[in-house]
Amino acid sequence: MIRNIIWDLDGTLFDTYPAIAKAFKAALNDLGHDAPLDWIESLAKISLGHCASILIEKYQLTEEALDQAFDRHYSRTRPVEQPPFPGVRAVCQFVCSLGGKNVIVTHRGRAGTLELLAANQMTDYFAGYLTHDDGYPKKPDPAAFEAILQAHDLKREETIAVGDRDIDIQAGRAAGVFTCLFGDEVEGITADFTVRSFDELYRHIKSVE
Repeated sequence: MIRNIIWDLDGTLFDTYPAIAKAFKAALNDLGHDAPLDWIESLAKISLGHCASILIEKYQLTEEALDQAFDRHYSRTRPVEQPPFPGVRAVCQFVCSLGGKNVIVTHRGRAGTLELLAANQMTDYFAGYLTHDDGYPKKPDPAAFEAILQAHDLKREETIAVGDRDIDIQAGRAAGVFTCLFGDEVEGITADFTVRSFDELYRHIKSVE
């Protein structure tokens, strides 16, 4: 029985990559360059650091200049431009109805995490979160998973990690919890199951209730 979920945030709970890609594109434009939006988004889905490093190398930019321009544009992004994925609320509500816990482990900072939750009236669904500000090693290191399991007394056999990237699955497996990949399958990474919508996840959790 699955009672608890360790959620990733960007690209899992919230559809943030389009807004992130737009901010990178606007930053490039400020610096006298341009690139296709879909290509930038594909880089951002790997990681923001990867996206930045590729753009810096390709367009011979300084890290400081790109970071400042990106931050300037992304800080203007409204929460409505980064909505929760369809079906997310239903899954969170169902976990709460079971007496289980939703928690978050994200590379995003605390302020941005809380802003998205509050803007979408989702704060009360979550028992806790660990963010970039908490200083744990980045996924796929399982340290943050281990910490949140302990802090909220989550039984591993009742907990699933849900994320859109290989690092989420690797961290979950290393922490000894079930894993669910949201989106397309990733070569070389085997999650316990893969879903392309949160309706699928809802049905799966409900079926093993």
